[in-house]
Amino acid sequence: MAQLNINGKSVTVDVEDDTPLLWVLREQVGLTGTKYGCGIGQCGACTVQLDGAALRSCVMPVAAVTPQQKVTTIEGLGAEQPHPLQLAWAELDVAQCGYCQSGMLMAAAALLAQNPDPSEAQIRSEISNICRCGTYARVLAGIQLAARRMRASAPAHSAPAARN
Repeated sequence: MAQLNINGKSVTVDVEDDTPLLWVLREQVGLTGTKYGCGIGQCGACTVQLDGAALRSCVMPVAAVTPQQKVTTIEGLGAEQPHPLQLAWAELDVAQCGYCQSGMLMAAAALLAQNPDPSEAQIRSEISNICRCGTYARVLAGIQLAARRMRASAPAHSAPAARN
């Protein structure tokens, strides 16, 4: 038995402790947006977030995830309104076949949450997901566009109150 917090909801599943989180999400919970790619944590199609950090779910045993940790899948990204990355992806027509894109979006969202103004080199270093269609230039442009928009819409820090 495993109790998980997935996209803000508590879920209990009856699986073996060594079952990869990917299969729990897809087969037990029915969240099929997270994709199986290589099964060895290399391609990134299975990327989800665990407490905001990008994670390859195909190599993460479900027993390693505690009920206090928050798992976010592509279904939870922009659940109430589209995430700026999702909007940029659509605007720039980033996806070609689309298979890897949920993992790309989850990795990119984790990066922008940690670093709202990443350089091109930082994006290329952090987003190690593989795209068989080779849309890397559009992925880069989508991340940069979303980052600019997120920074522009972020509330400005107010000046400290004057002391008398």
